[in-house]
Amino acid sequence: MITVFGQSYAWNAPEILIIGAAGVTLIALLILILRAANRAGNSAQPVMNEIAWMSHRVQALSEGQERLSGGLSHVSEAQAASQVSMLKLMEARLADVQRQMTEALHGSSTRTARSLGELHQRLETIDKAQENIENLSGNILSLQDILANKQTRGAFGEIQLHDIVSKALPADSYTMQATLSNGRRADCLVHLPKPPGPIVIDAKFPLESYEALRRADTPRQSHEAAQLLRQALRAHIRAISERYILEGETADGALMFLPSEAVYAELHANFPELVREGFAARVWIVSPTTCMATLNTMRAVLKDARMREQAGAIRKELSLLSQDVDRLGARVVNLDRHFQMAARDIEEIRISSDKAGKRARRLDNFDFEELAPDAAVTAPALPVGDAGQS
Repeated sequence: MITVFGQSYAWNAPEILIIGAAGVTLIALLILILRAANRAGNSAQPVMNEIAWMSHRVQALSEGQERLSGGLSHVSEAQAASQVSMLKLMEARLADVQRQMTEALHGSSTRTARSLGELHQRLETIDKAQENIENLSGNILSLQDILANKQTRGAFGEIQLHDIVSKALPADSYTMQATLSNGRRADCLVHLPKPPGPIVIDAKFPLESYEALRRADTPRQSHEAAQLLRQALRAHIRAISERYILEGETADGALMFLPSEAVYAELHANFPELVREGFAARVWIVSPTTCMATLNTMRAVLKDARMREQAGAIRKELSLLSQDVDRLGARVVNLDRHFQMAARDIEEIRISSDKAGKRARRLDNFDFEELAPDAAVTAPALPVGDAGQS
């Protein structure tokens, strides 16, 4: 750095280079002049003139340097002002950018917090769903354990049958685990009127043979499983027909309840001969859906039977109702006659009231002349002691 007229400039600045070049040129000219003076000592006057001219040029150069310094000072001030304005503009821009970044960060943090909250809720929902799935898995395992045992599987069918019957029929129209005269205990006995009479519903669940049929991979396995299913269902049909169809005690038929729609569909789709054998043995196979429809029909039969039982009481009540209607008609006639008499009495009272009002107005106006003829006319008709009354 170098200082010129109070201003600091770099060594390679254009101003310093110009001043340096001018100084070098001036020094070179002085050397040339001195050499010329040594060679021609007799010609001093031209040298002096040249020196004067050089002095004038140096002064002009000095003035130009001063003007250049002033211009440089002005340029420096303008540059400083420009730097200050640029700094202010940059500070404003930085402040704006900082504000925008702060708002963006705040909004981002808010959205992040909201997203984290929603994520937390979804995780809680997923945890609950996972817990429900685990509970359902446990229930499925429990159901598999129940169905794996014949006794528990039978209890499962009985419970399902009881649930369906209790929803379809009145409580006094059936008996669960009813004992018949032959000592056999039926899962459900519906007390239908005769005919047809009480009908038995027995729950059966041939699960092993059905699962073997579903697991069969070869035609031979399928044939063997189908034979097992036929044997199981034929045994159930024969047992129900022999145990729960009793002459004079139960209806001429019974229902076999299959607590599985899949087994029922498989039976009707691929084993229609078993359905026909059940018809022949008067054992009708029902699923949960068809059992509900059958029970609704039984409910209509029970309702009709109870209405027939109450037909006598209904006829008696209708007779009493007819007598009550006749008495009501007679009383209405009497009431109408009383109303007519009361209307006639009211009309007569109104006429007497009008006459009394007229007489009162005449007396109030001292209109005795108009009153005298009426008195003369009406006086003979009045009994003794009743004068002035009407």
